[in-house]
Amino acid sequence: MSVPYTPPGGPRPSEVFAQMGGEEEFYVSYFQEPGRAESEIEPDVRGWLAGFYRALSGDTMAGPDPHFVTRDGGTLRERFPAGALPSWLTEEELGFYAAEFERTGLTGALNRYRNMDRDWEDLAPYAGAPIKQPSLFIGGRRDASTMWLSDAVDAYPHTLPGLTGSHLLDCGHWIQQERPDDVNRLLLEFLGSL
Repeated sequence: MSVPYTPPGGPRPSEVFAQMGGEEEFYVSYFQEPGRAESEIEPDVRGWLAGFYRALSGDTMAGPDPHFVTRDGGTLRERFPAGALPSWLTEEELGFYAAEFERTGLTGALNRYRNMDRDWEDLAPYAGAPIKQPSLFIGGRRDASTMWLSDAVDAYPHTLPGLTGSHLLDCGHWIQQERPDDVNRLLLEFLGSL
């Protein structure tokens, strides 16, 4: 869901992400250095999460691209839109998410981005291998991931020969939250077809 499948292989992910953005830095590279993103987020977890959710939600995204930071010490927060929360997120839910990240810190979540090169190394024996098992893709039509990786979606007949459906919903990145009824219906239909 959300990020289109691309087979393992190609250049080392950290090198690819370092090249993205030109004069600006791509968020994945920004997340790579331990402590860097934490120092932006952890002083105001609730405010950062609210902005992050607004920036990538189909009904509240606006302004400069929130996937990049300036290389002179910029932050992601500088690009987040202000205003009301997305329609799918209540103040109570935001408070719960913020409290959990305040309790645990953000390092665990950010380590997912810091492990990409290790995944690349571990998956090297499967470079270019298609996934033949039954599969389903659901993404947001207004999500940057589906736009940037549209070639990957076009390649699904070769990379996902067992694909039973590919759906772009009218939403942003948070498809499970923005379109829960559609996501649940598509998942149940997929599971029921197996």
